[in-house]
Amino acid sequence: MKQNSVDHAVETLCQKGCKALWTDISLMEDGKILQELEGLDKNQRKQVLVEIKTIMAVYKGSCSQ
Repeated sequence: MKQNSVDHAVETLCQKGCKALWTDISLMEDGKILQELEGLDKNQRKQVLVEIKTIMAVYKGSCSQ
């Protein structure tokens, strides 16, 4: 159940698009709890951040136009 919640949050955030994800990563790194992460505990939110950063690593800090 916990992994499903993390996976769902990752999928939901990814649907927002590349530029929005970079903003969300910054917000999460600053300790903000995004709407998509409500209901997740601290460890789950950390796992979401790690997974999203891993996914976004291929973009190396930018998005294609």
